[in-house]
Amino acid sequence: MTQYKYTAEAAARFNKHGVDLTVYGQADPSVTTVHISVAEGHFQEFCNLKSTYTIYVIGGHGTFYLNDEAVEVNATDLIVVPPETRIYYFGTMELLLTVSPAWDEANERHIRILEKNQIPNTPRP
Repeated sequence: MTQYKYTAEAAARFNKHGVDLTVYGQADPSVTTVHISVAEGHFQEFCNLKSTYTIYVIGGHGTFYLNDEAVEVNATDLIVVPPETRIYYFGTMELLLTVSPAWDEANERHIRILEKNQIPNTPRP
């Protein structure tokens, strides 16, 4: 039987460098879907060598740093991050992330860990 529905209760849940992640149904190699809750920021700069990250801002506001360019975001904005783009972000936000092709740990590259005192002039509640 084909599975059509994936619930948060059955999803993988974990915290990674300051963000709470809920990763849904890893059955499709073409895409990964993730719900993200951010209280202050994602304190890891990283890039993905092969996947595009498409991020819809459900709520809140913050700043994404994409190859060192500051991109202010608010609810209903959509951010498209191509492969090999360095990324980290700060703010208080609820996000929906799709990763295409599906996320594969072998394609993710860690750049650096950031400390809270390194948060640039980002609007914070």
